[in-house]
Amino acid sequence: MSAPNGRSSPGRIASLRLRYEPQLASLRGSDTAKAAGLALAMIANNVIALGSTVVFARLLSDYASLAALISYFLILSVAGQAMQVATAREGVLGHLGVGAGLIATLKRWMKGLVVFTAVLTVISVLLREPIAAAVGVKHDEWAAAIGIPAGCMWLGLSILRGALQGVGDYRGVGLSLVGEQGVRLIAGAALAATGLGVTGAYLGTPISFIAMGAYCAVQLRRYAERSAAAGEVPAGAPAQAVFGLWTHVKRAWAPIAGLIVIAVLQNIDIIAAKHRFNGTKDLASSYAATAVAAKVLIWVAIGAGFYLVPEVSRRRAAGEDTRPVLMVALGIVAVCAVPVLLIFGFGATPLLRAAFGSNRVLAANSLLILGIAFAALAATYLAMQYMLALKRTWFLVAIGVVAVAEPILLLQASREPKGFATVVLVVQLVGAVVAFGLALRRDRHTQTTPPPVIDSRPEQPAAPLETVA
Repeated sequence: MSAPNGRSSPGRIASLRLRYEPQLASLRGSDTAKAAGLALAMIANNVIALGSTVVFARLLSDYASLAALISYFLILSVAGQAMQVATAREGVLGHLGVGAGLIATLKRWMKGLVVFTAVLTVISVLLREPIAAAVGVKHDEWAAAIGIPAGCMWLGLSILRGALQGVGDYRGVGLSLVGEQGVRLIAGAALAATGLGVTGAYLGTPISFIAMGAYCAVQLRRYAERSAAAGEVPAGAPAQAVFGLWTHVKRAWAPIAGLIVIAVLQNIDIIAAKHRFNGTKDLASSYAATAVAAKVLIWVAIGAGFYLVPEVSRRRAAGEDTRPVLMVALGIVAVCAVPVLLIFGFGATPLLRAAFGSNRVLAANSLLILGIAFAALAATYLAMQYMLALKRTWFLVAIGVVAVAEPILLLQASREPKGFATVVLVVQLVGAVVAFGLALRRDRHTQTTPPPVIDSRPEQPAAPLETVA
């Protein structure tokens, strides 16, 4: 019955909620909802990142230098991304410990990482001049020195995020993604506005990692407390660290190698453009802003990948078909790609002018081309994450050849943005075809038969842990 004002009565609304609550609860707990939730968090992360690009492009006269520094960091960050993948995979299988045991493992890893960061920070400061020259930011040596220690901080944050994924706290992962970009924007803009310029804007990055690392640590501590209170920790589960960080890193060599390939394919174009458009600061800055805007779909894929990796690992361990998980993640990217590419195709110049100012539209004719290129890379990313979750490694050689070819081709490409972007598109399409051709090949060991389980943890003589081969 409707109320006198024509609106549904509270009682009817409550009745509808009661009627459809089982379906809503099922949807909230479904695979698609989990994947979509992380993808939405990554979209929010990227929206804020684009907001940062707008702010920094207007605050800084040499935005191309900041973009090159960020691209340099993103290549360094692959170790962190790989360790997040590996930590999530091992965590979901219970190989990092449970409850207090997981916390002990993470504490041991973080202590070692602090020492490692301090050593590499000294080395980065000493080598700041050659690093700045290689990145193309000779006038921002101290900003260049931030890259390596920021990469170490990112490694720590990534491990903590992977642990949250492993215990199923996707909400915490999503909030940390959004918070990271928010802190980076606020801190970087404040420091840049005080006169620190490119260096100040870049400092916002490590500051955000420290803040979100603290948040993830609190969430993991709460998980351990809940597990203990609910009696979810199995009797006899170890309360001490399971194994060391270096052991974990050695086991993650394949994800590290795979994500190095992705990082090169994703970021090398901005560094190459900084060299190729050398002497034309406005053109280099325009291309950098355009390329950053074009990469929005990659971040959607990364969000979907946070769900894909642990879920594929779980299904493989259970002997279930893993390919539907890849299709769900790819479908999310495809749905997002349609409106994004339409905007890029019909509103490139107004979009770039509104976002970055009239002096950043010189590369507007390359936006749609780059958008298609990075949509293809988003698909490549998901295919590679899928194969890494299945512990396949032989695909790395084929995709690695594509990644090595890209900078060689770009340094010989046109000095005009559209021609330069066309080379990027061709490389990304080739990479996507190769990646999906390999990912969708049937593997009799990963479809319906549970994989063999072997003891690969000799460090635990009392209770050797098992890992999926």
